Amino acid sequence: MTRSELLTHLSQPPAKDPLPAIHEALEHSGRSIIVLDEDPSGAQGVFDVPVLTHLDAQSIRAAIDQAPPLLFILTNSRTLTTTQTVQLHQDLGNILKEYGDEIIIISRSNSSLNERFPLETETLKTALDIPEAPTLFIPFLETRQQLTLHDTHYFLEGGGDEKLAHSYLPDALRKNSQQKIPIHSISLEELRSRDLNEKLDSLPPSSICIVNALSLHDLTPVSLALHQSKRRFIIRSASTFVQSLAGIASRPTLSPWQMQDLEPNPNGGLIIISPDRPQNCPQLNHLLKHAPRLSALKLSIPDILNSTFKLSETVKSAQEALSSGQNLILFTSHTSNDKPNKRTIDKKISDVFTSLIRELTLRPSFIITANSPASSDIATNGLGIKTAQVLGQILPGIPIWTIGNETPHPGLACLIFPSEVPDSTALTEAYLKLDS
Repeated sequence: MTRSELLTHLSQPPAKDPLPAIHEALEHSGRSIIVLDEDPSGAQGVFDVPVLTHLDAQSIRAAIDQAPPLLFILTNSRTLTTTQTVQLHQDLGNILKEYGDEIIIISRSNSSLNERFPLETETLKTALDIPEAPTLFIPFLETRQQLTLHDTHYFLEGGGDEKLAHSYLPDALRKNSQQKIPIHSISLEELRSRDLNEKLDSLPPSSICIVNALSLHDLTPVSLALHQSKRRFIIRSASTFVQSLAGIASRPTLSPWQMQDLEPNPNGGLIIISPDRPQNCPQLNHLLKHAPRLSALKLSIPDILNSTFKLSETVKSAQEALSSGQNLILFTSHTSNDKPNKRTIDKKISDVFTSLIRELTLRPSFIITANSPASSDIATNGLGIKTAQVLGQILPGIPIWTIGNETPHPGLACLIFPSEVPDSTALTEAYLKLDS
């Protein structure tokens, strides 16, 4: 089945833009949406939104007490062990519990949503003392054309209108869960033809409800009903529902001038990439082949693993390249997912990149980290980011930050490029925008 065949003969969503009404409902409720984001790429479709990477109780409380309508908290749980992610979500739940129904919590994951689900959301519900709250499961992702119809999640395996792969969600969710959780759903017909307040109110305690959707507009009734409901829910969703629940209208992608330093910066930009999947290698290869003004330093993985990597020499070479006005890319070869000690290898690569960033004294004109398990560590431990602001989208579905005053480079544009972007040219396109 192709995407066109899937969408044939289906009713169309309303033409009127519903997002302003949702935004008004959020303001009227006085609540904040707290997004627990598993990696730094989750802020797709939003702009001018704060991001918190420091997860101590004092920092979280200070951020929420400013009453933002939307706040991202970067958990980086994708890189954690099962034990670590359980402990983290217990700790977060204990902190967030004091805010009660003043907040709506979204557990943001990649579009499959299945990894560590329902483990993370069940852990949260226990810590929040709302074990009977239903969980809304919303995998629709507009920017990747990943659709949900008849409780089946469809996703393109390649560009264009190619054949769709699919997963029947009730079977997948039952397989993941170690307990018999009731599974319900909201159909596309219900979304497009009725008010959902009664539907949400009637969901059984502790159930999981799959939300079908083929467009951003389809999510409107769910968002409005959540803002009007007195009931507590936990939400597991991809990025698009965050935009819907916050009532954020889509904007054009950013222009190059909107991402430049306020003061002229003669130094080059810095790109760090360590492909963790074979499908990401074409992005690196395309960048190396087509990007102008680019110096390249390839880091030896054997040297990194054998502790023979020469950090000081690499830092010196990087400083010279940046100060000459050349953009610099630091990269490694592909690291296989099949290796039993992959987590250890990723940690050593992350430590090297983090040390490199700390040792650099020059302010780059921009920073890109791409396709790397080290991306979050580079941001938090290397650059020292505790707070950031989502500036907007550099390309559709690819957010870019400006980083906080606590870092050595306040206000610098920092792009953490998602690992799930299938287009081999997208990384180069983002680079060319930042280099303009």
